[in-house]
Amino acid sequence: MTNRSKQEATFFRHSSLIRHSSFVIRHFVDTAHFVLLFFAIGVIAFLYSSIGHAGASGYIATMTLFAIAPTVIRPTALVLNILVASIGAFQFWRAGHFSWRLFWPFALFSIPAAYVGGYLQPSASVLRILIGVVLLFSAARLVFRRSDPRETSPPSRLVAVSVGAGLGFLAGLTGTGGGIFLTPMLLFCRWAHIRQAAAVSALFIWVNSIAGLVGYFTKVHSIPSLGLILAAAAIIGGIIGSHLGSRRFAVRVISLCVATVLLIAGMKLIFTR
Repeated sequence: MTNRSKQEATFFRHSSLIRHSSFVIRHFVDTAHFVLLFFAIGVIAFLYSSIGHAGASGYIATMTLFAIAPTVIRPTALVLNILVASIGAFQFWRAGHFSWRLFWPFALFSIPAAYVGGYLQPSASVLRILIGVVLLFSAARLVFRRSDPRETSPPSRLVAVSVGAGLGFLAGLTGTGGGIFLTPMLLFCRWAHIRQAAAVSALFIWVNSIAGLVGYFTKVHSIPSLGLILAAAAIIGGIIGSHLGSRRFAVRVISLCVATVLLIAGMKLIFTR
């Protein structure tokens, strides 16, 4: 073999080794990235379920920080929301806090409105701003949590139906269940006590998340596999959080921690390209 042939053989071996090393490093980074995301989703599900929510805004914030595309974030958040909201709704119903009389007027037109919102496919830039605003609102809602009103009076059916329709559309459009908006409204307007508001919001989140996801699927005919992959983390976190979270940790501390994550992610979505 000539010197030139030996040099070429050595060069190709080194090139092959470099490509293999790059593949190993990239695979390791991707695996570590996914493990961190999986763990983060479980933590978010635990924290939100401990304060009576399904966690859509938290999932959106977490996936945003992990640089996942907004078009993937929305349906994935809805999938995770459905799973955790079903756990929370069952727990609150079993505890006797759910009110069908308060729930159904809000849900009546919110379900078809959430379907329409899920069906629509806004541009990525518009979707980033919409989701960013939702995250910032959610952060403010967690920071300025309202105390339990002493006396409550349910809204008229016309008001409840109108509010529910608007929140349902927003829920489907942004990939949230709408509970992050409904709960503070129920408390601010003195329409329900805290636990009753949480119980109604849990089922409201569940039905709207399903409607939004069905609307999305009708338009796109596919659902990102990421939601199914992260489902286990959300279920485990939701079960543990709904049973133990609210008893072991101060709700105020959890709210402030989650609000910080939402604030960072919301600002990232709105002000970065």
